[in-house]
Amino acid sequence: MSPSCLAGRRVALIHPAWHSCGTYRVVVGQIEAYRALGADVLPIAISSDPGFVPGRDWIWKSFTQATPELDAGPRHYGGAPFHAMLGPRFLTQVLWPYVHGDQAAIRLGMSQRAALSRELEDRDYDLVHCNHFFLMPVARRLARARAPIMLDTHDLQARQFALINERMPWLSPRATYDAMLAQELEAMRGADLLLHLNAQEAEDFRAMLPEKRHLLLYPPTPAAPTGPGGPDVVIVSSNNTANVESLIWFLEEVAPLAPGLEVKIAGSVDAGLRARAPELHARYKGWFLGRVEDPGAIYANARLALLPTVGGTGLSIKTVEAMSSGLPIIATPQALRGMDAAALTIPGLTVVETAAEFARAILRAREAPIPSDSARGASAARAYYEARFSRAAYQASLESAGETLLTSQA
Repeated sequence: MSPSCLAGRRVALIHPAWHSCGTYRVVVGQIEAYRALGADVLPIAISSDPGFVPGRDWIWKSFTQATPELDAGPRHYGGAPFHAMLGPRFLTQVLWPYVHGDQAAIRLGMSQRAALSRELEDRDYDLVHCNHFFLMPVARRLARARAPIMLDTHDLQARQFALINERMPWLSPRATYDAMLAQELEAMRGADLLLHLNAQEAEDFRAMLPEKRHLLLYPPTPAAPTGPGGPDVVIVSSNNTANVESLIWFLEEVAPLAPGLEVKIAGSVDAGLRARAPELHARYKGWFLGRVEDPGAIYANARLALLPTVGGTGLSIKTVEAMSSGLPIIATPQALRGMDAAALTIPGLTVVETAAEFARAILRAREAPIPSDSARGASAARAYYEARFSRAAYQASLESAGETLLTSQA
């Protein structure tokens, strides 16, 4: 096997100082892929909070403890010092727009003022991989107009900012979606290749930035076990607004139409349901397992996975995990958001649009034999996962993207 084009290359991998979220899981996958390809990758966590500068180990302690996956190599940090908040330009161009809800301006402004270690500043890089548009000022600083920049967009951020602002008491006039999107697109123009985590995101950005190079690169997602199998009907879900709303829909609209149904619901979503709909939670209390250390074990002992999704944006990682298990799946179309059209026709994955259809599909699936480990491993859903979301698929695509940029830069 010929060596990877990335072998021995120095890669600056810039990411927000976040943990316990989808972005962090993507970043861990990136680091693993680069190291597997032989690259010298330097993960650089950038904080959006003031004072989180390099060298202050005590202020980074909670982030470090929450991210043990990053301990396999050197860690690097960056953030804006407090004194950077006092400049007139920061007050007028960053802070003032922010009190009107300009989420793009504050993130870009903090990134522009991030302090980095002299070690990072003095190095030369072969490739810069940046996560999120608002860290592009750091990426461009380290690239120094010499190294190519790949930017992972992580969904259309202006859309997320607009959703955040709906719940916030900003001053009028409020920052608009269009104003934040304009800043997002302008920052993205500084990258040489735009990477998109889902099909809808790729389509949207191709239309808005047709002059740029784009690549649909699904995030690597660890596979769930394909057995040994068992009698369980399962839902795996974390506690966020869309997941709670989806579970309420399922318990109120679907479950009553499937007599005798018992479902094991794993994950932190139970806390959200208890707060949002305590009576409904009490009615189905026996179905909840709460947060589990190993979600894979839930799929391992199941016969059927349910994805009653009615909200949310971006790619659904829990859908990918369910596919990797090889289980029969019943899902709403919304559960397959961000995937290509082939996902809608996967054998063994039943797509339904109404509560009545969902309930009927469950009753039919309960009559089928429990699928064997070998049948799950050879399932169409597992094959779809392997081709798009496995670590091997991600690594091959990342290597190809890196080769394209390095060759064009030579």
